[in-house]
Amino acid sequence: MLPTDSVLQVRGLSKAFGANTVLRGIDLDVPRGKVVALIGPSGSGKTTVLRCLNGLEMPDAGTVTVGARDAATKGSQQDPPAALTVDFAALASKAKPRARQVAQLRDRSAMVFQQYNLFPHKTVLENVMEGPVQVQKRPRTEVLADAEALLDRVGLLEKKDAYPFELSGGQQQRVGIVRALALKPQLLLFDEPTSALDPELVDDVLAVIKELAEEGWTMVIVTHELAFARQTADEVVFMADGVVVERGPASQVLREPREERTQAFVRRLLHEI
Repeated sequence: MLPTDSVLQVRGLSKAFGANTVLRGIDLDVPRGKVVALIGPSGSGKTTVLRCLNGLEMPDAGTVTVGARDAATKGSQQDPPAALTVDFAALASKAKPRARQVAQLRDRSAMVFQQYNLFPHKTVLENVMEGPVQVQKRPRTEVLADAEALLDRVGLLEKKDAYPFELSGGQQQRVGIVRALALKPQLLLFDEPTSALDPELVDDVLAVIKELAEEGWTMVIVTHELAFARQTADEVVFMADGVVVERGPASQVLREPREERTQAFVRRLLHEI
């Protein structure tokens, strides 16, 4: 059973691609309103964790429990559904139940991608409205009002009729964040949200994410920005070779890591910065 103060609970998450095992029994807990940063070297499994949480990859084993949508804080007029637990091993050979539960899993979370993943043939406003209207079947007038308010919030309302190719990378990523927020998710997932940006564009995107953290959004963020993780995350999880090596408060893991592998990673990344 999911604790009342938690939004996400992961137990025993495992995933292999052929002979390559990329996740080896990952456990993860994310309390409501908290930010967890996943850090680690390339190939450690960080992005695969996110993709499993959002149903973009099917784990081989493990359970993912996501809490009910918070109607009071996210604006829904419906009673929030019960927490959802997906047991991936049990669903391995059950196509229809698996598809249904993956859809329910995605309804509770929204992902912001490294490469923006905006529809190139749709305007900014159309990109933001697509999910709420086509997938969630919400009234278009309601979605339009929400979308314009969110775009205004990140300073992009005047760009609502522009196409992605007319925007800078930082503007595209802010649209990606707005698109995720428009779904009114219980959980926000960020996959290296600044790694594709020019250095001068990074701060604007990080400022938006920091504001969301201050507002109490529950987030899991894969990032290599250690200073940002130290300032924004409540907990940092260091992964290597598909396992969790160390976890704890951001100030402890990033300033005084206990494990040698964490120490070496943090030292190397700070040296590169």
